[in-house]
Amino acid sequence: MAPSTGRPDDGVVPGLGAVPARSWYARPPLAVARDLLGSFVTARSADGDVTVRLTEVEAYGGEDDPGSHAYRGRTGRNAAMFAEPGRLYVYRHLGLHHCVNVVTEPAGRPSAVLLRAGEVVEGADLAWERRARAGVVDSARQLARGPARLAVCLGLDLAANGADLTEPSGGVLLRRRDVRTVQPAVASGPRVGVSGAGGDGALHPWRLWLTHERTVSAYRPAYRSPTSPDAPRGATTSA
Repeated sequence: MAPSTGRPDDGVVPGLGAVPARSWYARPPLAVARDLLGSFVTARSADGDVTVRLTEVEAYGGEDDPGSHAYRGRTGRNAAMFAEPGRLYVYRHLGLHHCVNVVTEPAGRPSAVLLRAGEVVEGADLAWERRARAGVVDSARQLARGPARLAVCLGLDLAANGADLTEPSGGVLLRRRDVRTVQPAVASGPRVGVSGAGGDGALHPWRLWLTHERTVSAYRPAYRSPTSPDAPRGATTSA
């Protein structure tokens, strides 16, 4: 049995609100990013459901954002960013792990919000099992702390690329937080692991997180590593 997260895992998740319509996502990525904080992402599978309350996100624009995968235009890898809003853009970072993004703005205007971290509030046992198979996990705080861990907890990989978040019966579902619940203040800063102008916190303070949340990941500046074909020239995109 996995260690307890301190929350009852009885299928009842407090604080759940409505499933947003597609038009809710058809806004600038920074606006959607702020509203995603405190929202709930549920991934369904034959093994069970896992729900994560989002505590940290990062916004990415399109061809005007040097930190974005879409900076140099459309490719096979980033095509989901150009699709209709309210879908997932999932990519594999440096061949090591998966990152899950929510597509924003109207179709043809690429932008997305990276889901960086969260608190597992449903399906904790299944999340522990998945994380234990993928590597070391030593506390509930670390379960979904970071984009790779969050993807593992939810069981999401490239097969979820393009998934529709607006379908209540779909395999991946996003629900807003109940507006009656109290939410911590929101802080902002530079994006993690992004070099050059895209990682400049004065120009792009597009990493947002809920203050005083233990699941928020630690900030890391850009590091030198091989870039993907979709990364902007001279830059390393976020993990």
